[in-house]
Amino acid sequence: MAYLHMASCLFCFVLIAGLMGSSASSTASPDSSGYLIGTGSYDITGPAADVNMMGYANPLQNAAGIHIRLRARTFIVAEKSSTNESIQNRIVFVNLDACMASQAVTNKVLQRLKNRYGDMYSEKNVAISGTHTHSGPGGYLQYVLYIITSMGFVRRSFDAIVDGIENSIIQAHDNLRPGSIFVNHGDLLDANINRSPSAYLNNPSKERALYQYNVDKQMTLLKFVDSEWGPVGAFNWFAVHGTSMSRDNKLISGDNKGVAARLMEDWYDNQLAEKGEWFIDSFDTADILSSVISKSDKRASSRFVRFSSASDGKRPEVIPRRVRSLFQGTSRPRFVAAFCQSNVGDTSPNVQGAVCLDTGIACDFNHSTCSGRSELCIGRGPAYPDDFASTTIIGDRQFKKAVQLFDGATKQLSGTIGYRQKHLDFSKLEVDLPSGEKVHTCPAAVGFSFAAGTTDGPGAFDFKQGDHQGNTFWRIVGAALKPPAKSQIKCQQPKPVLIDTGEMTKPYSWAPSILPIQILRVGQMVLLSVPAEFTTMAGRRLRDAVKETLIAESGGEFNKDTVVVIAGLTNAYSQYVTTYEEYEIQRYEGASTLYGPHTLSAYIQEFQKLAAALAKGEDVEEGPSPPLLLDKQLELLPPVVLDSTPSGSSFGDLIEDVPSNSSYTEGDIVKVKFWSACPRNDLFTESTFALVERLDNDENWVPAYDDDDLCLRFMWGRPFLKSPQSFATIRWEIPDRVVPGVYRIRHFGAAKHFFGSVRHFIGTTKSFVVY
Repeated sequence: MAYLHMASCLFCFVLIAGLMGSSASSTASPDSSGYLIGTGSYDITGPAADVNMMGYANPLQNAAGIHIRLRARTFIVAEKSSTNESIQNRIVFVNLDACMASQAVTNKVLQRLKNRYGDMYSEKNVAISGTHTHSGPGGYLQYVLYIITSMGFVRRSFDAIVDGIENSIIQAHDNLRPGSIFVNHGDLLDANINRSPSAYLNNPSKERALYQYNVDKQMTLLKFVDSEWGPVGAFNWFAVHGTSMSRDNKLISGDNKGVAARLMEDWYDNQLAEKGEWFIDSFDTADILSSVISKSDKRASSRFVRFSSASDGKRPEVIPRRVRSLFQGTSRPRFVAAFCQSNVGDTSPNVQGAVCLDTGIACDFNHSTCSGRSELCIGRGPAYPDDFASTTIIGDRQFKKAVQLFDGATKQLSGTIGYRQKHLDFSKLEVDLPSGEKVHTCPAAVGFSFAAGTTDGPGAFDFKQGDHQGNTFWRIVGAALKPPAKSQIKCQQPKPVLIDTGEMTKPYSWAPSILPIQILRVGQMVLLSVPAEFTTMAGRRLRDAVKETLIAESGGEFNKDTVVVIAGLTNAYSQYVTTYEEYEIQRYEGASTLYGPHTLSAYIQEFQKLAAALAKGEDVEEGPSPPLLLDKQLELLPPVVLDSTPSGSSFGDLIEDVPSNSSYTEGDIVKVKFWSACPRNDLFTESTFALVERLDNDENWVPAYDDDDLCLRFMWGRPFLKSPQSFATIRWEIPDRVVPGVYRIRHFGAAKHFFGSVRHFIGTTKSFVVY
């Protein structure tokens, strides 16, 4: 595992905001902080069909539509400089609605940034982090183990993420303006639980007694305030897995953190609308065009959804614009809210706990099995079995806590911007333990419990968590790939080696050995970029060790008020990191700690070195360079060959329309179906496959909801496997506070014809009344 429906669409948060007493512009007065701040956001949704999703490693979980779109959200902080801006100290943090960062993606992004900005942005000061959603397209990592289920590398998935990161950084760079940063933190109690409590209990009782909970409940938030415009962004870190959507889900989704980001960005937009600071009416989106599109440019089909008939096979000059792209003034930066990942390793959003499907009772505590089988032990979200409702609830809880912290953020950051970064070969690090003993890390390997999965997404066959022995059959299977040497078996103990991934190199490396570690600093706020999923206690130990080092080595510059946050799944990916004691238990997380029982000790040792260098202003060695495997990738996913429709039908024709003279109200579901084509033909980046439009008072159709709204789902499928025919089902759950009126639903797509030409099409339903 890398893994009540709220009708919440744009401008539906007035009541929530009112209850919270929120105000978009309320903040401590931002005096001169010496910082330039910039934020940016861009679509990274990728192919919404056929591509296996990254996270659960379920070969049957291939994308087939969109729940909400995925985004790269970026902040840049730079020190003001009276000289050449290229020598300003600055850091970049990118939060991806993706399962994790990828070394290949990081390498490509840095290459593009160097071509554009020279040495201003590099691997030293750029961090790219994943939210850990398990409902995004895979195939974008460079090591074999992580792309097996996606049938190898998927270029469209990789390019969408790289392009989105680059564009979000460009936006943030172009938006750099004087501003201030505030930090706040508080506990969120009902959004995560520990899914491996038996392993956590093996940590020393004296250590456990220091903490009230067996998962971190604290959310830490940064509030970015432009000196002229006011708040322009909020980034927070909270540890919870992106597994509210189950392993059976096939709609692309940012999971609970993506939902939280959508809720908070829409909430803030609504605050601006109420204050009249944007060109919108927060209660009637039908009037938007009167402010942003000239009368002469209005027409019944709407400019922002006009296609050429596409008979020439070219991409239309104007593609459907997303609803939110219209809701903006001429110069104000868009508000960006990012819900980032932390030490997520043993956390779960399935807060009802793990229950046996066959009996309804709690699973076996030590092994998470039911009658000896892992497959029957499933974690339940707050609205089980409704994944969408559970996702929304956990996202909403994070959103509400973030708003509370945002409104209460008064502690202003000031001081130096700094960063340190290096690469390490984790397959053979020498580690000095506090006892004085010298130990080593190991080449990467996964244990038998790795194949058991977790209660968020169980594995198959006879694997179970907490397995210290393995069995002969699966040892033979693993040895057929690569028999582990005696030294490797000894190094990894008590993990029984199932797959010796670190020593498998055909057709290229199966797992990483060289990984980046990084520290970013803004005044008294320090981010630790780790390329893995740290468990709760592992993260606590790392944070404490780094903070102690910073205080000891800085001569007073750092103190007990220094805020240290772990940014998980950042810059690369190497599975899990547990404590030594948790590793002994060999649940899923321990079996997935690649480099042996002393992996955490190695991280702590090396991060302390980075922290000391940062505190004393010293440079660090760069370390060995990670391999560049992009040119070696194998792409086995078949391309789209041809799209077709039944005889007598055309692309965009209705299979199931709304009934004639139909009417609906809040909470009703409108569901329609079109003949469609494979969404891989055009990703409709920063656009939409589905649109709900409303007829305004001037008889113009204007956008109301698109495929980035929680209330609108775009679902795609084929009549049978490998059929050239396909259909799109659009489901609209009419939200609270919907504007009464006449509506219609439209579908946008692109079909591949003979000789490879791609032609765009539109489908439109009959109109219907919402009251």
